[in-house]
Amino acid sequence: MGWYSGYLKKIYHEAQVLPLDACTKYVIMSDCHRGTGNHYDNFLKNQHLYFAAMQHYYQRGFTYLELGDGDELWENRCMSQIEECHGDVFWLFSLLEKEKRIHQLAGNHDWQLRKERKHSIILKTKAQNGHDIFLLHGHQVDFFNLVCWRLARFLVRYMWKPLEQMGVNDPTSAARNYQRCHKTERKLKEFAQQQDIYLISGHTHRPRLVAEQMNYMNCGSCVHPRCITALEIEGMKITLVKWYMANRKDMSLYVAREILVAPISLLPGQQGD
Repeated sequence: MGWYSGYLKKIYHEAQVLPLDACTKYVIMSDCHRGTGNHYDNFLKNQHLYFAAMQHYYQRGFTYLELGDGDELWENRCMSQIEECHGDVFWLFSLLEKEKRIHQLAGNHDWQLRKERKHSIILKTKAQNGHDIFLLHGHQVDFFNLVCWRLARFLVRYMWKPLEQMGVNDPTSAARNYQRCHKTERKLKEFAQQQDIYLISGHTHRPRLVAEQMNYMNCGSCVHPRCITALEIEGMKITLVKWYMANRKDMSLYVAREILVAPISLLPGQQGD
C-alpha cells in the first residue's frame, strides 16, 4: 500500500456513520458537475434525467448520498451562480435536507466545500455476516488531485477548459485517462480488501457492480453522454441502474429507469432477486 493508505484509514475512522439494515433505502450518485448553464456545463444535457430520477427517489423515501463533484467549482468560481442555474435541484435538496435525507461528500472538483461537506461515510450494519460499506469520492488515492488540487484546478480552469471545446481531453482526469482510471480503481480495491470492507466511490465516472468482487463498487456519474447512473440500496440488496430518455410506440418521450446489474445481496451467502 502506498502513501494514501494512512489517509484512507484516517477518513475511514472520521467518517459519518449511517445505519444499514433491511429498512434503510439509499440512492448513491456522484460526479454531477453542476455548472452555470453555459456550454461548459456538462450536467446541463442530463439535468432533466437527474431531476426526474431524484423526484422518483424522493417520493419513495430514499436517502440521497452524493459522493463528491456534485458542483463544478474548478471551472466555475461562484457557487451562487450554480444554485441559481439549477434552482429546481437545490429546491429538492432543501426538501431532503428538512427530512435529513441528504448527505453530500466533497470531491476534488468541489474540494473548496470540504469544511461543510464530509469526506466519507460508513454505512454500518449490525448483521452478523454483513460488511460495512465505506463511501468516498475516490480522488483520495490520486496525489495530484488531492495534494496538488490547487494546481489541478488552475490547469483545468485556464488550460483544459478551453481545450476541451476543441476535443482535447484532460490527461490528469481519471474519468478521461484510462491508465489513471485503472490505477485509481486498483488502489481503492486493494484498500477495501485489506480492511475487509465494501467500498463505493465515484471519481472515475465508470459504474461498476460485480457480485464476485464486492470490495470495490462505483456509482458512475451524471455526465454520461445519454444517461445517468446510480446505485440503489434497499432491503439489504444493491442494484446498479441507469436513467435515460426512451420513447413509447406513439413516439412520445419519457424518462426511463433500467436495471444494469440485478439486485445483489449485501449479506454473503444470500442471493439477489
